Amino acid sequence: MKKRVYIAATGGTIAMGNGPDGYVPRPGFLRAQMQAMPELQTAEMPDYVLEEYDPLLDSANMTPAGWLRIARDIAAHYAGFDGFVVLHGTDTMAYTASALAFLLDGLAKPVIVTGSQIPLGEVRNDARLNLITALQVAVAPIPEVCVCFGSRLLRGCRVVKVSAGGLDAFDSPNFPALGRCGVDIQVDWKFVRASLGSPLVVKDLAAPFVAALRVFPGIRAGVLANILQPPLQGLVLETYGVGNIPDRDPELLTALEQAARRGVVIVNCTQCLTGSVDMHGYATGSALERAGVVGGGDMTAEAALAKLHYLLGLGLAPTAVKAEIGRDLRGELSV
Repeated sequence: MKKRVYIAATGGTIAMGNGPDGYVPRPGFLRAQMQAMPELQTAEMPDYVLEEYDPLLDSANMTPAGWLRIARDIAAHYAGFDGFVVLHGTDTMAYTASALAFLLDGLAKPVIVTGSQIPLGEVRNDARLNLITALQVAVAPIPEVCVCFGSRLLRGCRVVKVSAGGLDAFDSPNFPALGRCGVDIQVDWKFVRASLGSPLVVKDLAAPFVAALRVFPGIRAGVLANILQPPLQGLVLETYGVGNIPDRDPELLTALEQAARRGVVIVNCTQCLTGSVDMHGYATGSALERAGVVGGGDMTAEAALAKLHYLLGLGLAPTAVKAEIGRDLRGELSV
């Protein structure tokens, strides 16, 4: 029997057509385009069921509630399919892929997130190959959430978008690619996580207040203090280099320390594309640790935000969240 893949079409450029103000999601457009693709009807391709979400979203409009909707949709169809493809816009794909990695607890089947830079309906596009490759990868024994885009297969909770116009739009700066999609699709199995054999669970989550702030030259303590005000529960602080902030303004550290004492979980991530936070390398980093900030290691800012949302959404106490931030849960962190 042919294998079966469930396609959750959330929107994005791949499902868009021309509108009066540019590309917009068009219900039914993707389905019609796929039905006209003879490649999808060949013996080499799995059977698929396409579910178009209502409404279809430009991914700039994706929210944590949308992450949970996708995860629950996969869980509802989990028993009946061999793999899953999530079609998604590129702008927030890294956030969604990271979030799904945490939300799909016990995942033992492939969940492949893809999309395109050019709509499927255009004569010249990257959507066709991305879609075909994702469907083929979705029936491989890869028990992970992955991003399949352009020529690479990447761990979902390691990706960042690195190009606004290139067709290889995503990279995994701190972890090797899981596979290469060239003449052949070659999976580097030594980097693929093993299935733990536990059943898939998508837990109910609260809607915590989580934010991100990029440190910049001349940042004022008042900006930071305002962001850290209640009801904020978690903050991804994107710092310089290996985890540094200005230390000549003691009010910056005071704002962080006061928030941490109130129970706000503050995660230190580097602004650099590659590398890891080391809060013992410089005096400024050590000061952050003393203020109650927790190091994010080599997590991407996207993965750190998704992880914070997941852990706080579970209702864990701040001390427990801080402990879990430093523990590798889904391959998001090198330890």
